[in-house]
Amino acid sequence: MNVNVDFGKTAGDYGKYRAGFPDELFDRLFAGGTVGSTDTVLDLGTGTGTLGRGFALRGCSVTGLDPSQAMLEEARRIDGEAGVAATYVVGRAEELPFEAATFDVVCAGQCWHWFDRARAAVQARRVLKSGGRLVVAHFDWIPLPGNVVDATEHLIMRHNPQWKMNGGTGLHPRTLADVAIAGFTELETFSFDLGVSYTHEGWRGRIRASAGVAASLPPENVARFDNDLAELLERDYPDDPLSVLHRVWVLSARNP
Repeated sequence: MNVNVDFGKTAGDYGKYRAGFPDELFDRLFAGGTVGSTDTVLDLGTGTGTLGRGFALRGCSVTGLDPSQAMLEEARRIDGEAGVAATYVVGRAEELPFEAATFDVVCAGQCWHWFDRARAAVQARRVLKSGGRLVVAHFDWIPLPGNVVDATEHLIMRHNPQWKMNGGTGLHPRTLADVAIAGFTELETFSFDLGVSYTHEGWRGRIRASAGVAASLPPENVARFDNDLAELLERDYPDDPLSVLHRVWVLSARNP
C-alpha cells in the first residue's frame, strides 16, 4: 500500500464522482435494528461524509471525523445540497477527542484499512455506550478478468507501480479479528453485489479520486493517466454509461 496518500488533494473529484453507499445498505442496518433513527453516530474517516450522511438522512445525529479539512469542507457542501446537517471535527480515529460512552453507533466507511486498526478499535469501544454498535462498511469495485475494473487497475499499476491495492475481493476478514481482539461481541457480517452506473467521464473522475492516482501522484502524472484511461475506455469499453461491478461488505459488532 502506498503510504504517501492524501485524499485532500482530490477532494473535488472525491465529492463529485465517488458513489455514496447504496440505499440497500442503510435499509438492512435499520431493518435489523443495528442502527435506529434516533441514534447518535460517529463516522470515522468520514471523508466527504458519504456514510454518515446516509444515517443523517434517516434521522440520526451525526458527527463526522477526518484528518483532512479539505474533505470536511466538501462534506459540508454536499450536506447543504442534500438538506442535512452534521457536525464535523478534524481528528484521527486512533485518538478520538470525545468523552467515553458518548455515541450509540461508531461507523467507518471505506477507510478501516487506513487506520492503525488495533488503536482505532479500542478508541471506538471507549466512546461507544454500553450496548452500542460498531459498523465497518466497504463499497469496493470488483476486478474480474477482462472487465473495466481489471483493465483500469492494470493502467493504475503502469502509472504508479507503488500502488498495491489491486485484485481486491471486496471481503475484509481481518476486520473481524481487529474488533474481536478489542473486546467487541456479537459480530455479524453481510455482503451483496450490484452494478454501479458510470459515464466515461464519471469513471475517469472516480479513478482520479482513488489512492493510486490523484491522492498520490503529482498533477502532471495524473493528467497523463487520465488521458490514457480516456483512450482505453473509448477503445475497449465503448458503452457509455458503463455498469461497474461493486460489492458491499458490512461488519457490525456490539460493545458489551
